[in-house]
Parts: sequence; structure tokens; C-alpha cells
Amino acid sequence: MSVAEQGQVVESLPGEVTWDEMAMPEGDLHSQAKLETRDVLRGFFSRQRRQVYLGTELPVYYPGERRFAPDLLVVRDVETHPRNKWMVSYEGKGLEWVMEVHVGGDRKKDAEYNVERYARLGIPEYFIYDRARERLEAYRLPAPEARRYERIPLEAGRYRSEVLGLEFELAGGKLRLWVGNALLLESHELLEQEQRLREEEERRRQAAERGREEAERGREEAERGREEAERRLAELQAELARLRGPGETPPGQLK
Repeated sequence: MSVAEQGQVVESLPGEVTWDEMAMPEGDLHSQAKLETRDVLRGFFSRQRRQVYLGTELPVYYPGERRFAPDLLVVRDVETHPRNKWMVSYEGKGLEWVMEVHVGGDRKKDAEYNVERYARLGIPEYFIYDRARERLEAYRLPAPEARRYERIPLEAGRYRSEVLGLEFELAGGKLRLWVGNALLLESHELLEQEQRLREEEERRRQAAERGREEAERGREEAERGREEAERRLAELQAELARLRGPGETPPGQLK
């Protein structure tokens, strides 16, 4: 099949899932979790200048498998242009990291069925963020050829993703991502931090300016004090000369 023919096949595939395939709508808690995580990942990989495709609820087609649409998916080192679907045979690459967000209803789809399915498809890592229970679960294939997941161990309160090179932590009712000891911030948090830094820099600039002004006032006061002292000395010397009278030898001089 030519490239053009492959493109036609891809275009002919539905770019949306049916109501039967979709989970029940779960509201803001569901959408915020995946969109906030995507936002953090997008910023991180953008700063690394690495091509990483991030998709949310994108229809995915594996050969011989029923299509599905993960809440959040990641594929590294591919073109990042917008897509309506991910067809593995066309893209030449399967999903590498998937996260499902669970808020309410039956957990079996995410916690049991998808654990088996994503492992069978060879997706290296699978994370489940259960917002109702404020719980995070993480799975990894122990080897590229493996088709059964092993749980990723919790270390110091975090789950490490080898695929992404990041650590995930639940803190303060939010899913937080870390790279080493650095917390990755969402876009709005970065803007707020930038604004705070600007304000702090402005306060430092103003403080430095006040310091320079105070130093200048101090120099001016010192100069005025010196001039006043010289003036008073001249007046005293003149007064002493007047008191001695004409022709009187100043103290310390011989006639």
C-alpha cells in the first residue's frame, strides 16, 4: 500500500469514539486532572526542545484491536502536529505512556480491564489517577517483550516514570510532577511565579534606589557639616584675632 493510500485509510477512520465507547462524563475534576498534567508535560518537553506528542481522549487504533481513547497519552520523538486519531500501523509507533483519570462509577475499566489491555498492547507504562480516593497507581512492563505489568514501587511518596524521566506525587489534592528535586509548575503557576519575581526585583530596585538616595543625602549632610565646621573655625579665629588686638603676637610665636 502506497503512502497516499495509507493516508486515505487513516482519513477514513472515525476521529471520535461513540457513546458506548466513552465513559460517563465526569465533570471538572476529571478534565482538570488530565489537562493540568498535559499542561505541565507540554511545558517540560518544550523547554527540553524534544518532540513529544501529547493527546487527550484521542481515538487510538491498534491492529486487530477495538479502538479506545485514553484520558492522556504520550509518544516520544514523533511529529507533534494536531491529530484526530492515532493509528499505530500508520504512525509506526505505539503509545508509550498512558494515564487514566477516575472520578466516579465502576473502577474495573481502568483498574482491571485496562491494566490487562494496555500491557497486552505493549504500552510501557500506565498510570491511574483515582481522584475520588486521592490515590495514584502506576504500572510498568518489566521488559520490552513482556505483556504483563508490574507495579511501580512508591519511593519517598513518588512514582517514577522511566518513560518520561519524571516523578509523580499526590500532594494537596493535586497530581504533582518532579524532575529531580525541582517541582514542575503549571502554566498559570509559572506566570504567577514570574510576576512575583518581577515584583521582588522591582522592590529590590526601589530599595537600592532609596539606599543610593539616602547615601547621597548622607554625603550632602556631611559636606554641609564640614562647611559649617570650617565657617565656625574661621569665625573663632577672627574673634581671637580681634581679642588680641593689633600687634599682639599670636600664641606660640616669639617677638
